[in-house]
Amino acid sequence: MAEPWTIKGEYLENCNCEVLCPCLLGPRNARGGAMARPTEGTCDVPVVFAVERGRFGTVALDGTHAALVVHTPGPMGEGNWTAGVYVDERATADQRRALESIFAGRAGGVMANIAALVTTWLPTRTVAIHFAKQGRKRSARIPGVLDVEIEGIEGRDGSEVWIDKVRHFVSSRLAAARATRSTYTDHGFDWSNVGRNGHYSAFDWSGG
Repeated sequence: MAEPWTIKGEYLENCNCEVLCPCLLGPRNARGGAMARPTEGTCDVPVVFAVERGRFGTVALDGTHAALVVHTPGPMGEGNWTAGVYVDERATADQRRALESIFAGRAGGVMANIAALVTTWLPTRTVAIHFAKQGRKRSARIPGVLDVEIEGIEGRDGSEVWIDKVRHFVSSRLAAARATRSTYTDHGFDWSNVGRNGHYSAFDWSGG
């Protein structure tokens, strides 16, 4: 039996597509996978999670962080992804194992569906992960690896624009955003997604 688990908190992502990313609104295959081609042909995206409350079996995950990086050579629904997980160096060994199990899809839940699209798993890294939110801004940093800040696109009332009922693995409701700062360098990749598409939202996952 897999360990029952639940995590909830905030997340951000920043891909290399123009705003808005076509995989949100484009056609789907029979499995529900996005078949729209990314605006640059390929997709390069870091996704960072701040777990506010969580538990994996008896292991508490409150206050931990994790990140996922993904490269796809074409439409996301076609698979053949390259992906890697980063886990929080401030977490205990049990917490790091739990985070890796969840975010690599081995513990079931939404990430198990994502993992089925991955052909190449990069080595998991244990790193310092920083996550911050202020108004319409969200930012994340992994020293020497990732530095990203996104800002929600302003709506008519001054708050961010939200996209509702989307088919996205993190949440069905995402803020539309654009990167004001964005670099990623690791695993042989060197990305700069400044000015490109971003999203943030709360998330609430469970599995096991």
